[in-house]
Parts: sequence; structure tokens; C-alpha cells
Amino acid sequence: MSVKVSDAAGQLKIIASGVADIVPIEALKAKLTTGRTLTIKLGVDPTAPDLHLGHAVPLRKLRQFQDLGHRVVLIIGDFTALIGDPSGRSTTRPALTPEQIESNATTYIEQAFKVLDPDKTTMRRNSEWLGPLGFADILRLTSQFTVARILERDDFQKRYREGVGISLHELLYPMAQAYDSVAIEADVELGGTDQLFNLLAGRELMEKMGLEPQVCLTLPLLEGTDGVQKMSKSYGNYIGLTDVPDDMFGKVMSIPDELMIKYYRLCTAVLVEEIDSLEAALGSGQEHPNAAKRRLAREIVSLYHGPDAAILAEEAFDRVFKHREMPEDIAEVRVQRIDPVYLPGLMKDAGLAPTASEARRLIDGGAVRIDGEPVVLPPGEYSLPWIAVDGRVLQAGKRRYARIVG
Repeated sequence: MSVKVSDAAGQLKIIASGVADIVPIEALKAKLTTGRTLTIKLGVDPTAPDLHLGHAVPLRKLRQFQDLGHRVVLIIGDFTALIGDPSGRSTTRPALTPEQIESNATTYIEQAFKVLDPDKTTMRRNSEWLGPLGFADILRLTSQFTVARILERDDFQKRYREGVGISLHELLYPMAQAYDSVAIEADVELGGTDQLFNLLAGRELMEKMGLEPQVCLTLPLLEGTDGVQKMSKSYGNYIGLTDVPDDMFGKVMSIPDELMIKYYRLCTAVLVEEIDSLEAALGSGQEHPNAAKRRLAREIVSLYHGPDAAILAEEAFDRVFKHREMPEDIAEVRVQRIDPVYLPGLMKDAGLAPTASEARRLIDGGAVRIDGEPVVLPPGEYSLPWIAVDGRVLQAGKRRYARIVG
């Protein structure tokens, strides 16, 4: 992607593609018009080790800023993770140990650099500036905020109304995140739509401390493969950055057609002009949805595994779904031999369903096969003789296979 740094209008079009809010947009226009290299901030608390495409949405936007010539600062919230971000939480987040935070941070950084250009990324940890603060420093910092202002947060209001406890340290979280922006003198801070309050707190604190306030840019939450819930491992609708190419391709192909353009804008490196043209072609019927989705799957797999892997993943997808062939390399799963075998429990143990109840739902819906043959059981009956599964390929849904070995 090559857009001149001085071309403010061209940059703004790229930056605004797929975003939810730019607050205030006039300030961003003014910053871009100066032609200077802007400092773009993303702060992440390493609370989970594995990333999916939903986590990568702000990383992809950071990469756009990098390609436009701006400076990206990725802040690992090793100090704020000790508090726990209360955004969107109905209860206090459990505290992590420093060892857990460090382990998660290492894994996060490795995966983040699947998206970001390491040579154009500055890594910082907010313990650098938050750790040395003494009690007097914290008192001076808290004097810049009012309790009423902090309690404007929707999640705090909801918990307060419902009588759910709010720990005092949680009230300090927005202040700590705001101080990160002061420490690096951010021009723009990115976050999800649930982060807008924290981002605005940073803008407010910078202004009070005599700095040019940052612009707040929020990105929408990405729905998962079910097209309904936000992408999450707990919902089983996620596409992991470390998923193998075949799984990644197949999962992308399973998303609803109406989500394709959103995925193009938030999850790929396709030029904005191309996406605009593709959206118009899909709307007019000039582009077939299946062709557009195949390209989307290739683009996403290519980003994380390379173009050759994307081609092979598409071929594997066609063998399974177009030609009704099984994958070539089905993993063997060793399980305890029990006769008769409780099929939902076996599916859970084999990693074919997250829970036994989900496995029962798949069986009832006719989505389970053994050696390619549908499993049909009487209502409420879920047991089979061991011989029916031993050494055979168990399939759940369209993409999950396991060869059962006792």
C-alpha cells in the first residue's frame, strides 16, 4: 500500500474504512494535514495467550498506519493487567500473577508480529512509567478526575444500580490507561467500541497536562463464524491466528455472506478501493458471493501462513466439500476404551465439540458421521458399541475429524 504521507484526504479514507468512531474527526484531519509522522498507540493487557481474528482487528488498523508512514507504539499493559480492565465486565476481573502476565505477553507479541511490521513497531511496557509512581504521584494524578466522571462508564453504572461491588482499584484503571497516552504523547489511540470511555479519559488527561490531546479511534467488535455473537473462544465461533491453514480456510468459508465485507475491511490487507468495488459488485449481482468468500479465505490464510498455504487449503476444502472426500491427514485421538461408549463424551474428549451438550446438539441435528455415514440414534439415546467407533473416522459438522483409537 503506498499513499503519500502528505495526502491527508487519501490517508483519512484508508484510516476511516471499517472504523466505528473517530473522536474528534476534525482533529485527525488536522494532524494528518501537518504531514508529520504521528504516534499511534494501542495498549493491550496480556490476559489471554491465544489470539483470534477479533483480537487482530486493531492490529490490522495499526498496520495500515504503519504502511502510511506513521509510528506505532504497542504498549504491553503488564502493570494495568495487575488491575484488570473492567470494560464490559459485570464482576471484578480476577488478578493475574506477574508470571502469568509475562507468559501471556510473550505469546501475544509473537502472534502480533504476524500482523505488524516489527521494524516499524516500538514495544513498551507500562510498568516503565506506572511502576515508579509513588503515592503522592498517584494522588496528584487522581485529582485530575472526579468520581462522577469515572462513574459515567456504562459498566460501572450498571453494576452500581444492581448492587454489584466495584473495587476501588477498578476506578483507577481508566486513569492508568490515560497516563499511558501522556507517557508516550500519543496522537491517536485505538481500541474497541467498549474502550471509548478509557480512550476519552486519555484525551482529557493529556489536555489537562498541557499536551496536544489524542484522537480516539474505535473499531467494531467482530462477529464470529456464527454471525451473531462476538468472536470468542468461549462461544466456539473463533478463527485463531495459529489455526492450521485448512481449518482457517474452512472457518472463513462458514461465515454468513452478509459479514464478508466487514471481514474484508477488518481482517485483510486488501486495498480500500478494491473492497469498495467488491461491495458494489456484490450488491449489483456482478460478483458471486462464493467467489468473494473464497478470495476472502485465501487473503486471510495468506496473511498468516503465506500464499502457497492458501492455495493448498482451498484445494483441501474442495476435496472435502465439493468432492466429498475426507482430509488426507486426519489426526488420531487416543481415548479410554469403554463398551458401550457414550458418544457425546467421546466427541468432547476427541476435541470435536467443546461440551457434551453441544455434541448432543450436533448428533440430534444430523451433523455427526462415522466413516462418512450419518449417525442416527433413537431420541435420547447416545451410546454405541465400542466396535462402531474403534479405528473409525468420527466427523462433527463440516470440518472437524478425528480417527478414534482405543
